[in-house]
Amino acid sequence: MQLISIKISSGPYQSFIDKLVYMACNQIPAYCCVANVHMLVEAYNNEAFASVVNNADLVTPDGMPLTWGLKLVHGIQQDRVAGMDLLPDLLTEASKLQLPVYFYGGTQAMLDQTDAYIRKVYPSLQVAGMYSPPFRPLTAEEDQQIVDKINASGARMIFVALGCPKQEKWMASMKGRIQATMIGIGGALPVMVGMQKRAPEWMQKASLEWLYRLVQEPKRLFKRYAVTNTTYLWLLTKELFTKKRLKTT
Repeated sequence: MQLISIKISSGPYQSFIDKLVYMACNQIPAYCCVANVHMLVEAYNNEAFASVVNNADLVTPDGMPLTWGLKLVHGIQQDRVAGMDLLPDLLTEASKLQLPVYFYGGTQAMLDQTDAYIRKVYPSLQVAGMYSPPFRPLTAEEDQQIVDKINASGARMIFVALGCPKQEKWMASMKGRIQATMIGIGGALPVMVGMQKRAPEWMQKASLEWLYRLVQEPKRLFKRYAVTNTTYLWLLTKELFTKKRLKTT
């Protein structure tokens, strides 16, 4: 379902879990973008990045503003499929089905905390590996070494925590090279393992989760939210006016 600059997959929340588990079980090389307002605006401003998102095998509506946008533009009641819900639910399924998982991205400190958290909460989960890449472009040799390492690990699900748009570009470049299903989880990992707190449920339902995150990290997020949220509202308004004009002509 097209919303401004990106195509968003539709269906009940559980159908996204089922599709990702199916692809992982069948070792289908694929990637999933967990889309929010930031990703949509990035795609609007960058045609090459829009192509990365729109070529994904699955694009989930992570943010409530996107589900509201789908309702206003297309009249559909779409479940929110947030990375912060998707990640623990997929880990639960992977644990049940004995699907090996791999964590790529984030700092070593975050991965160490992830390891401790998983040992406690998902003791039967098979963790095929974890890797914190350097904060610089990788050489071609290093890039191939990572591909070989992940493929040799037997991982079926790769949770990619590089942040938008870096993680989406990385997954797109790795499709067909890495024999697994990749999911871009962004900021969901530090929240799950307790390094950051998630907004209360009432703020999630009111589309104010961004505000809660802004209060936690004002210096890093103020410019992003000030620009992207305003841009999204303008783009959505323009989309609705265009739709209304087409109906009356």
